[in-house]
Amino acid sequence: MSATWFDLTAKVAVVTGGSKGLGRAIASALARAGAHVVITSRTQADLDRAAAELRQHGPQVLSVCSDITDEDSIRAMVQQVIDRFGQIDILVNNAGVEGIKAVTEMSAEYWDRVLQVNLRGPMLCCKHVGPHMIRRQRGKVINVASVLASRVARYVGAYAASKAGLVQFTRTLALEWIRHNVQVNALCPGYFLTPMNREFFTTAAGRNLITKLPIGRLGEVREIEGAAVFLASDATSYITGTTLYVDGGHSLA
Repeated sequence: MSATWFDLTAKVAVVTGGSKGLGRAIASALARAGAHVVITSRTQADLDRAAAELRQHGPQVLSVCSDITDEDSIRAMVQQVIDRFGQIDILVNNAGVEGIKAVTEMSAEYWDRVLQVNLRGPMLCCKHVGPHMIRRQRGKVINVASVLASRVARYVGAYAASKAGLVQFTRTLALEWIRHNVQVNALCPGYFLTPMNREFFTTAAGRNLITKLPIGRLGEVREIEGAAVFLASDATSYITGTTLYVDGGHSLA
């Protein structure tokens, strides 16, 4: 095995939702592996804090305020990256929102919003990044789904549907782009402690959920990093359309 397989030097990676939580950890891991990193978010202050941290690792960092549900915003973001770096080698579709609500209490607008961010957003990013990868006949796409793409839980109908849809979209896109040497895979995290869910895991329900996990604890964000670098690297040149669970065994239970 060659260590250069995991060397991302001079690669350009775009990480949506890269200013917080798992997205920030993934962006940091890619930067430490040598990639120039572009992080996107809707909040400039969060981007500024994350970018300052990422720049400590050496490679170039670009932060772009962007809304992944707005096609014009995505188109402009991609063009800004191409203008700056001339290429996009890695796309990590990480941006997402929670969707915790009983179906009988869920408005159609709520459902639509969850699917817009979690499913429509990755599609739009792939639509506008894809041509640049296809033109160069190389690229890596990592769609961050969830263990709830295959597990069942109450009150997460919109979220689970969006993540299951993202896994199937990943498989379809992998088949479409396989002849262009672009690998498309899904990364399915289990329960990690992030700003998005921190409050929930302080509640009785959250603590009870942790006790039911096979590993008996939440994941630490650093534990997603190796999987992300692996899927972004040359080590996965013969892996496409697959789903990698990083969930402490939750998908086994």
